[in-house]
Amino acid sequence: MVVVDGQGIPIGAQLASAQISEFRLAESTLARVRVPRGGRGRPRKRLRRVIADRGYDSDGLRQRLWDRGTELIAPYLRTRKQRCFEDKRKLRRYRRRWKIERTNAWLQNFRRVQVRYDRILSVYQGFFHCACLIITLRHLCN
Repeated sequence: MVVVDGQGIPIGAQLASAQISEFRLAESTLARVRVPRGGRGRPRKRLRRVIADRGYDSDGLRQRLWDRGTELIAPYLRTRKQRCFEDKRKLRRYRRRWKIERTNAWLQNFRRVQVRYDRILSVYQGFFHCACLIITLRHLCN
């Protein structure tokens, strides 16, 4: 799970087993995010909005994020009958999701991250964080 900012720079990540559903990891991943302020002060912990795909469509997740002051922008599943939070104006922001997919593609450029050779999670996590650091440094230098 990777959380990126509006430019596609990774600002938070969590590694877990591939058998856990994504929406179950969303809250713990968002709790790790610290967004630096423009001036002085502590980093912000609460995000204004989160853009996610259909896999995050859960009423419980929407409500818990709403209670924290975060707006979840995710399209509903097609099988969903009751769509109480649907607003097409907010889904226009969903078109920016390509930046998240671009960041995933950048991470796939690192072969050691793409193909997990390491059996130890801490070693793999170290290479994953190094890949995120290189992506951030590339963006800062341009």
